[in-house]
Amino acid sequence: MNKVSQAPPRVQRVATDNTPKATKASIIGGLVGVFIELYDNAVYGFVAGTLAVVFFPSDAPTTSVLLTFLAFAIPFFFRPLGAAVAGSWGDRIGRKRVLLVLITMMSLSTALVGFLPSYAVAGVWAPIALVLLRFIQGFAMGGEPGNGNSFLAEHAGEGRRGRVVSYANAATFIAMLLGTLFAALLTAVLSSSSMETWGWRLPFLLALPLGVVGLIIRRMADESPEFAEAEEEGRVTGSPLREALASRETRRAMGTTIVLPLLNSSGYFILFIYMPSFMKDEMHFSALEGLLVTAIMLAVGTFAVLYAGRLSDRVGRKRMLSTSAFTMVVIGFPCYWLLTRGSFATATVGAVLMSLCFAGTNGVMQVTLAELFPTRVRTVAYGVGYNLGTAIFGGAAPLLVAGLIAATGSTWIPAIYLVLTSAVAGVAALRIHETAFEPLKR
Repeated sequence: MNKVSQAPPRVQRVATDNTPKATKASIIGGLVGVFIELYDNAVYGFVAGTLAVVFFPSDAPTTSVLLTFLAFAIPFFFRPLGAAVAGSWGDRIGRKRVLLVLITMMSLSTALVGFLPSYAVAGVWAPIALVLLRFIQGFAMGGEPGNGNSFLAEHAGEGRRGRVVSYANAATFIAMLLGTLFAALLTAVLSSSSMETWGWRLPFLLALPLGVVGLIIRRMADESPEFAEAEEEGRVTGSPLREALASRETRRAMGTTIVLPLLNSSGYFILFIYMPSFMKDEMHFSALEGLLVTAIMLAVGTFAVLYAGRLSDRVGRKRMLSTSAFTMVVIGFPCYWLLTRGSFATATVGAVLMSLCFAGTNGVMQVTLAELFPTRVRTVAYGVGYNLGTAIFGGAAPLLVAGLIAATGSTWIPAIYLVLTSAVAGVAALRIHETAFEPLKR
């Protein structure tokens, strides 16, 4: 009988109230870096139109926006290096130490963006400095998923991994919601000239106090019990990446981490990063309306990902991932049509329905990927595969979509991209082995 249809064993039903306090602190520590990572990406996407004017002035507005999204995309191709290096560290010296380094890098580099001079002041050095800081962010972002989500999954215990790791997914929605509301507030109260002069800096500067709080919380967390046990038993390898690539089974699982998250990658960047600019530039909504639609999607999605993670502990990861992906294939074009009607209400309905499908994938994806690998190579194998896919299909998505719209004149490009990636992700989900009802691999 297919394991997806079986109820999980009783031993996996662990009550949250019985969770030790140290584990709860460790779970919170695992969330904060994910929060800051997504907050940075959200802020960049939501103020992309302003950044285009500040750092990439051009007589052609489309060129400025494309250059801005190019600066957004470039660091994503640096993420696999961060995943390889920081993931290897995580498998060799422990998840906690690496997570402390990563949150410091991310918060400092994000805050420094807020101090950069404009193109009018520094000339070409301004966008160069922006891209260099984005490289540092890319390295930190590359190391965060493998280390952070593995850390959470290893702390969760049997029968509740989906539930616990979904907290991180909810944290990403809350981070994006915070960035959206902050950008919406600035857009509403500041003039265009004030926004371009100093207003755009404020969301980036907020990353500094957030990072300090996150660093303190992470220092209080315990090391992953799975890694601690592997270290005690002498199962820690000195060359985790080499060992991962030497194993045919692990290589196949790494390939899965590239393809399986296609909807997770494309949906995130199309729905939440590119959407505000698209609604303003292509659909002629106001900047505030575009941000508000995004904020509503994120508010709904926060609760949806928590439910999806909890549900996957009962019905399995495979069923959740395939159902969400194929539902997006069915409703993608009709919901997108609602976005193009010019009505704020219909645009909100279409966006929220797509957000719910995305949440069904997003709430389950990270725990699924963590469950594919054994402890000794989990952070590096998970991180490298996932970041390769994110770089190719996610980070470049806004640039690719904006370029195709400019080249073809078709505003349906985002929907086509979203539906195609959903179809591939759905097929990949049908091919994976169900892992929800099994212990983590040793």
